[in-house]
Amino acid sequence: MDGKISLKEINSETSNLRKKDRKKHIICGIIGICISAVLTGMIIRSRAEAVDKKTAELQEHLSREVLRFHILANSDSEKDQEVKLEIRDAVLDYMKSHMEADGQDACTVTQTKTWVSAHLGDLEAVACRILRENGFSYEARAEVTDTYFPEKRYGDITFPPGNYEALRIELGKASGHNWWCVLYPNLCFMDTTCAVVSEEGKEELKEALEEDEYEMITASSEFKIRWFFFGDHTFEKAAEKEK
Repeated sequence: MDGKISLKEINSETSNLRKKDRKKHIICGIIGICISAVLTGMIIRSRAEAVDKKTAELQEHLSREVLRFHILANSDSEKDQEVKLEIRDAVLDYMKSHMEADGQDACTVTQTKTWVSAHLGDLEAVACRILRENGFSYEARAEVTDTYFPEKRYGDITFPPGNYEALRIELGKASGHNWWCVLYPNLCFMDTTCAVVSEEGKEELKEALEEDEYEMITASSEFKIRWFFFGDHTFEKAAEKEK
């Protein structure tokens, strides 16, 4: 009848309103998910950048407190690799005995760098002597240089990647696998099946670093995860407990 709305029309209109309402909810839900995803991504990126910044600051500080040792073999042949390790042992033995004789057995990183720089010719001569004794004709070259190192683990200590000052010895073409350790503090170990650094070396490193920095290199992955989520608040709480 004219002027009257049938029940069918009412139901149709109600159904249309419900469909529109569902669409609005769906659109709002999608928008909410997108906003949440964007905000989560921004937070994750911000925390990741904070961790990267913390790692970079640690590496910069650590690089001033250590002197690393880097030997590059002539090639990857078995003989070249074997003589590389023999030279490693000879150089470390020479440094230990002669630094003690010079009264530098309990020196600082600055004194170690100074001593090494002043005795490069002697260290090079040690390496060349080992080469001659083993019948090699190529030479050894020693220098103190600033060089890039990838992330490296020494026992339970992990050094972040970056530039470090190092005693670098190149053998022949220096195109073979290399070997490295830390001269100061002494984190070198000879037996790779028992890669445990000395407590004395770790204690010297601990004294040179901040508490959170030392924790970062001795518990690298766990530290980064915790710092990612809690940042500096972790150490603020620890400091409050100590007071």
